[in-house]
Amino acid sequence: MAFTRATGKHRRPSRVQRGTARVAGVAALAGTGVVGSLAAPALAAEPAAAQTGLTPVVTLGDVVADRVDAQAAAQHEAARVAAQEAARKAAEEAARERAVEEAEKARAEKERAAREAERKRLNTFVSPIPGSYVSTAYQSGGAIWSSGSHTGIDFHAASGTPVQSVGVGTVVEAGWGGAYGNQVVIKMHDGTYTQYAHLSSVSVSAGQEVTVGQQIGLSGATGNVTGAHLHFEARMSAEYGSDLDPVSYLRSHGVNI
Repeated sequence: MAFTRATGKHRRPSRVQRGTARVAGVAALAGTGVVGSLAAPALAAEPAAAQTGLTPVVTLGDVVADRVDAQAAAQHEAARVAAQEAARKAAEEAARERAVEEAEKARAEKERAAREAERKRLNTFVSPIPGSYVSTAYQSGGAIWSSGSHTGIDFHAASGTPVQSVGVGTVVEAGWGGAYGNQVVIKMHDGTYTQYAHLSSVSVSAGQEVTVGQQIGLSGATGNVTGAHLHFEARMSAEYGSDLDPVSYLRSHGVNI
């Protein structure tokens, strides 16, 4: 019988393909249990693996597998590092937010404390002459007063006794006041007014801001008086005739007289 050389698409399989096919065939025989006398000579007749090209294929497969494993390991490590970095950034962000929160709380607390201190400062009142007492009451009658009654109260004080502002305010008058002698009139922070009269000297000027307990002059006997003392009034305005009960005024602001 004559054989025709295969040409075109019907060329013989390559050595690698043939070797691979043989291995597959042996595996199939082993799987079906056909390992008898027919299979044994066939296996014995097969050329060595090195001759069939199987070893290079297996070796190449091992290299690829190693590369795949290495790539997977690298990807796993990269994922682990990325997760650590993300966790670090999240922790830093959380710490930053906590710091901002704490700073905001501290700022709010500081502002609250400042407001409270200012409120306390504005609402703290004292007696115009600490340790003194009222020698003439409010609305006492007598010819000595042009209105027929006392428009303020008198505090017992020897000439030269320091006189202080009863609270926070702004001086609106400072100097001679006719029958009141040397006087100081202060507009308080709440819009009311206080007057300090018959002073021997004045130590503030109009437009000046004064604090609670700040010395504004010295008591005396200037103006229409019979002796040294401090005449004190509480008023609705700076003008004469708008007087309030000075004792009730001071007591309403926490002053014990």
